[in-house]
Amino acid sequence: MAGLEPGTSMQIHSYKHNGQLHRIWKQTSILKSTSTMIIGANDKTLVTESDGRSWVTREPAICFFYTKYWFNIIAMLRNDGIHYYCNISSPYVFEDNAVKYIDYDLDVKVFPDMTYTLLDEDEYELHHQQMNYPGVLDRILKSNVDFLLYWIRQRKGPFSHEAIEQWYELFLTYRS
Repeated sequence: MAGLEPGTSMQIHSYKHNGQLHRIWKQTSILKSTSTMIIGANDKTLVTESDGRSWVTREPAICFFYTKYWFNIIAMLRNDGIHYYCNISSPYVFEDNAVKYIDYDLDVKVFPDMTYTLLDEDEYELHHQQMNYPGVLDRILKSNVDFLLYWIRQRKGPFSHEAIEQWYELFLTYRS
């Protein structure tokens, strides 16, 4: 895809099921792009919420987006180790120089020791009712939660601390 060269910049746009813009990350450097995934990195990037509030990220993050999986993964490099925040979401599309996806509320927080917590089940149930998520979507999302938890337990994909450190080193070369 044009514009997806390593070292170039993109935005990240998160939406809700009803099409409402949820959140925008202003600047993320592309580290790798294939037909099925994009890996990006950012540090101290501006994030704007749907209500107009904005904030700046506190630590470097390596972000993984997939066309075949219903989740994305953010690895945050903090002083006490690598933390992960996993959004259960639609597969991404790349459009107008932005990764775009639908956020389906459920999240998995993973700690440096690889223990994890499933978050926002109440928010998921509320939006499931309000936005009439179809039954097939509910099944897809729940099976992808199971698959994501398998990856975490097996240290697959982004859940290798060594891999995250290598992606971060690459990010630093693009920033210099």
